Amino acid sequence: FVVGHAGLYQALAMFAVAYFIIGMTVLSVCAIATNGALDAGGAYYMISRALGPEFGGSIGIMFFLANVCGSALYVLGLVEAVVDSFGIPPGQKAGTGVHVLPQSYWYELLYGTVLLALCLIVCLVGASIYAKATFLIFLIVAGVLGTILVSFFATRPIGVPIRLPHSNGSEIENGSFTGFSLATLRDNLGGGYAVDYTTGQMMSFSSVFAVMFNGCTGIMAGSNMSGDLKRPSYSIPRGTISAVLFTYLVYNLLAFLMCATCNRTLLQKDYGFLRDISIFPPLVTVGIYAATLSAAMSNLIGASRILYALARDDLFGRALALAKKTSASGNPVMAVILSWLVVQLVLFSGKLNTIAGVVTTFFLLVYATVNLACLALEWASAPNFRPTFRYFTWHTCLLGIAGCCVMMFLISPVSASASLGFLLLLLLALHYLSPSSTWGYISQALIFHQVRKYLLMLDVRKDHVKFWRPQMLLMVQNPRSSARLIDFVNDLKKSGLYVLGHVELQDLDMLPSDPLQPQQDSWLSLVDKLNVKAFVSLTLAPSVRHGVRQLLFTSGLGGMRPNTLVLGFYDDAAPQDGLARHPAFSSAREEVPLAFPALRAPAAPKLLSAREYVGIVADALKMLRNVLLARQLESLDKAWELRRAASPPPTIHVWPVNLLRPDSARYADTCSLFLLQMACVLNMARAWRRARLRLFLCVEAGAMPHAQEEKLRQLLKDLRIQAQIQLVPWDAVTCLHWQTHQGPPGGPAPAGEATEEEEEEAVNFPANATQVSDEYVCAANKLVLEQSPAPAVRFLYLPRPPADTSLYPLYLHQLELLTRGLGPTVLVHGVSAVTSTQL
Repeated sequence: FVVGHAGLYQALAMFAVAYFIIGMTVLSVCAIATNGALDAGGAYYMISRALGPEFGGSIGIMFFLANVCGSALYVLGLVEAVVDSFGIPPGQKAGTGVHVLPQSYWYELLYGTVLLALCLIVCLVGASIYAKATFLIFLIVAGVLGTILVSFFATRPIGVPIRLPHSNGSEIENGSFTGFSLATLRDNLGGGYAVDYTTGQMMSFSSVFAVMFNGCTGIMAGSNMSGDLKRPSYSIPRGTISAVLFTYLVYNLLAFLMCATCNRTLLQKDYGFLRDISIFPPLVTVGIYAATLSAAMSNLIGASRILYALARDDLFGRALALAKKTSASGNPVMAVILSWLVVQLVLFSGKLNTIAGVVTTFFLLVYATVNLACLALEWASAPNFRPTFRYFTWHTCLLGIAGCCVMMFLISPVSASASLGFLLLLLLALHYLSPSSTWGYISQALIFHQVRKYLLMLDVRKDHVKFWRPQMLLMVQNPRSSARLIDFVNDLKKSGLYVLGHVELQDLDMLPSDPLQPQQDSWLSLVDKLNVKAFVSLTLAPSVRHGVRQLLFTSGLGGMRPNTLVLGFYDDAAPQDGLARHPAFSSAREEVPLAFPALRAPAAPKLLSAREYVGIVADALKMLRNVLLARQLESLDKAWELRRAASPPPTIHVWPVNLLRPDSARYADTCSLFLLQMACVLNMARAWRRARLRLFLCVEAGAMPHAQEEKLRQLLKDLRIQAQIQLVPWDAVTCLHWQTHQGPPGGPAPAGEATEEEEEEAVNFPANATQVSDEYVCAANKLVLEQSPAPAVRFLYLPRPPADTSLYPLYLHQLELLTRGLGPTVLVHGVSAVTSTQL
């Protein structure tokens, strides 16, 4: 068929292309087969264990269908051969001699069913009888092949009458076997595509290649039997490579001998002419039957083993539960019966060449995926991928994938597209429905490989303020009381790094093992349940302050390190278990992770002193980290605040002035700009887009408020921040401050006109803390509280802690007074320039 339509040159090219694709795939199969123990399922087992359950399961189903259709294809081929030999010729009522079998669709279906039942019986008995049957068939086919090769030389030139079906009965054409002839060879070198007499369709390179390729798809027959082989990693490479080389030589030799001895009419009009030229014609018939029966059997047993492996892996749940049942000897009888049923259904399609395209496409897709599995293992560079078969590189895998894909679309663009669509559907279904496996995911190894590569490329020396983003380290003492805060900081990170830090106060010298390892899983499942994009970093330290220092020094990697520390506020409020009330855990199905300890009783001593808490803030600022202190964030019901359909929309109040230093009321220092940036970042988060920013400008009588407002408006315009500015007279508050001292020093400095020394002085907490009275701080608190309507969250300026550590408790006390009763509040101190007016 191939030589008749394509000619010698194109036939040899087809073999070369087909075997090149197959060769590349065989190298990949051998590499995977020699890298660890193989089990039942052959290619499916290799792909699923390398690429994970989604790819494995979807390719497994397609490989099962390919083998099923392949089995049907060979059964139909066998029926064609039987009818050719023993069928009553068209147009005749009764048969003569050996031509006794009636020909019609239903009769041919009956013959196919009988032959398939024969295959079923062999496969049901078990793999050992199948192995013996195949070996016997191999001997028969080898013997027949020998006689055919001899026949080409021994038979004298003869004419072969060919009876062709015609609209009015049948007509006879003469083909001729010329013996070895240069003229015959010359005539058969080029292509001569004509109508295929079995289907009535015009042939082309791709349609001939599709049929031819089915003769090469047996390369997986050995690996499909991986579960039944004694030493699969020894047998599969040797058996598969020798089989591929042997068949390639035989195909090429036969193609050359046919082209040199048979004219084109004989080749195109009679695919069974080898009987007519053989020295012992019945032997050819036996050979054809044996080879086809063997292929049908091998595909049936292959399909059953794949189905059994799929069922055993529980990827499709109860749908394949039946296929798990085996006989006492371990033969998966139910899988064999189910495979036989599906083959029987495919037999109804009738014609051989119709299903050839689909089968070939499926096989090519499986081969491409085997190559992909090997390529992924090679590219992941995992130390445990060290196959004993070394004759492959990522180039061979890539060539195999490219060859398979190109051929798929050449053979049948429609089948190829449909197969890929079907594969994609299966992939998605398995991704969402299949249980997680313990096989190890190649995707994780590949991600690791790529992430490491890109982290090395992320150079901190190339950082630019234009591309600054917040990288958060949130310290969490107990997640039970911090669920809403964890959620809030997730909105603040603006696709930057987010690390949840936790310090365990223990001494490793006194412990038998690391106490943090068992906790890791609880923290990771918490991150999953809360649906935050965060890493977890746990540490062991003698004090919380030491632990936070450790995390600030060591968290992150390369260019991804936290630049902002977030702490909960230090006050005397009793901790509340917000985790149980959090929407992620409020449904009846979800259990709160129990590994987290119960919350501290209100009367119990704290793990952290006030002095140590302020020390942590001071440490972070020394390390040039920005600091956020979050107070009463657990009372922020984000879902309710942001989904209020009623207008006005929720607001975010921003106070970019140091309320503890009323004599330095400026808006253009680093800290104020950082505070503005954080409020703006929160407003950019999807959940907060409805919210509106309100910026408060504190003005005194006689200080030209409109000029100050205009300046601030221009600054916001330059920074592309949309906010409503509200003037707040605060003479009543500042007069309380000036009463403590001897009169105001000429009012506040105009925005942005301070010297460096003054700016440094301004951001600091006053060295003499007694300068600010509690009465003044309470008045400032009242001023903030009076601004209505009440916002969803407030951003306030956090002054730098005093240099004198003895003033730490007073500093904290004044922060507590300033934020008392304000609801969700974030105190912000920024040390890095984060805003840019450049393009």
